Amino acid sequence: MTSGNVYLLKQGLHLLGQITDEFYVNVASGITQASVGGHLRHCLDFYDAFLRGFRLGKVDYDLRERNELIEKDRLAASAKIEETILLLQQLSGNQDKELLVKLEGEQAESLSAWSQSSVRREVQFLLSHTVHHYALIAVLLRMQGIQPAADFGIAPSTLKYWQAKA
Repeated sequence: MTSGNVYLLKQGLHLLGQITDEFYVNVASGITQASVGGHLRHCLDFYDAFLRGFRLGKVDYDLRERNELIEKDRLAASAKIEETILLLQQLSGNQDKELLVKLEGEQAESLSAWSQSSVRREVQFLLSHTVHHYALIAVLLRMQGIQPAADFGIAPSTLKYWQAKA
């Protein structure tokens, strides 16, 4: 259930080993406000919110830590990725657990802000969300003359489609 997410997080780990601190924190001024580190931290914040919410049965993606250390320090980001992988791997057997998920930007006190979901659905969301941000990271890297792995920032379904066509 979480293998796709683990695969993506391992891609992030690999990327961190391939770039310098300078490229990790560099912001393409005038084009975006976020660095590679900012996008990676954002993804990890969403995993964190999910994992915290999993334990409580209620996921609020607005309650993100936004830890600037992860955004600025590749070693801190690597440690957070490794921790996240371990926690995701412990979810086995819980894919059908029901969760309440809060609509982003809504007040938590409002009953209409919460929707029924499941661990399986939220893991799917996290996969899609991570791919989206990895695609943005890939663009940022290419703008700096760095070529990420060919499958970095590409949805698993797209990769399967390309393989079937080849």
